[in-house]
Amino acid sequence: MHKTAVRSTIAVGMVFAAGIALAGCASASPSSSTAPTAAAGAVDLSGVCPATVTIQTDWNPEADHGHLYQLLGPNPVINADKKSVSGDLYASGKSTGVKVEIRSGGPAIGFSTVSSEMYKDKDITLGYVSTDEAVQLSASLPTTAVFAENDISPQMIMWDPATYPKVKTIKDLATALKDDGGVVRYFQGAAYMGYLQGSGILPEAQTDGAYDGTPAKFVTAKGKDGQQGFATAEPYIYQNEVSAWGKPVNFQLINDTGYPIYPEAMSVRSSELSTLSPCLKKLVPVLQQADVDYISKPAATNKLVTDLVTAFNNGWVYSEKVADFGVSQMKKLKIASNGSNAYVGDMDEARVQKVIDIDTPLFTASGSAPKTGLKAADLFTNEFLDTSIGF
Repeated sequence: MHKTAVRSTIAVGMVFAAGIALAGCASASPSSSTAPTAAAGAVDLSGVCPATVTIQTDWNPEADHGHLYQLLGPNPVINADKKSVSGDLYASGKSTGVKVEIRSGGPAIGFSTVSSEMYKDKDITLGYVSTDEAVQLSASLPTTAVFAENDISPQMIMWDPATYPKVKTIKDLATALKDDGGVVRYFQGAAYMGYLQGSGILPEAQTDGAYDGTPAKFVTAKGKDGQQGFATAEPYIYQNEVSAWGKPVNFQLINDTGYPIYPEAMSVRSSELSTLSPCLKKLVPVLQQADVDYISKPAATNKLVTDLVTAFNNGWVYSEKVADFGVSQMKKLKIASNGSNAYVGDMDEARVQKVIDIDTPLFTASGSAPKTGLKAADLFTNEFLDTSIGF
């Protein structure tokens, strides 16, 4: 199974108080089946969008998904059994007249791809589909991205700067690891690793696909090994919450090695793009504004994110401090940015085509060949974006 952005369920031996006590199917407030009404002067999605806009994510709640949780109005309903949260869909503090349901991915869906979930459950309106997943499954489970909330991926390779003080890049690290007998641990099947290995940046001999998501092997290697991670989480967690490590790590983004995917782009089933167009024309600008609002003022949403993590109670440990760090990294590293223009959420044709060109031979060799003749325009559209909304 291809898992581009598998997160690590780091066990750090800490319990974080989230301010709510929830078990089984519970809610932050009494549930209501009454249909919301669009507030005066608000964006009205009723009539053009589904009564409930259902969004499938690829992992547990975290700051990287904050723009989605920003959509929730007051008193969201938390379903701890299904690892989902729902409520009135709000835009800039006003009800849009429809509801939104946000579903967790990763362990909540058996680590299956979001694309496969979208085709199994047609109630899902939009799902997180990274560019390389869209390429790989373009022949069997075609999706079209309509909004890229992050301009670049936070996926990274990290290492100990005390052990490797001269290492600045992943390619430097590969040389150092060869000399030192170390490896980079990663989740087996990650498409980016096929690129790093095939391009010679990180030869296969210096890699180990047996990463289990815990810090144990990294810590016991005492700096000798590198490891995959996310720049929005692990640098803070390893320095501040993994007591057995307790010091900084250095890293390079996979994006900066020449693998420019759009992570977790919000996508629809390609066959439904036309049908959903009236909804997307109004909804996508709402998504853009939620992204901008969240990054600008994340505190309340970060509190909700960590409340959800506590309620879901599935082994994922995530504190408000990590969420705050995630937002700061998204700003600092320009993960959340306008890219090359003045608005948020668009995708660049040349970048998407580069991913197609890199991944097509990799996926073909592994037995999951992309659609014949696949081109960038098959995988995304910028037509629904409001060019006045940006950071």
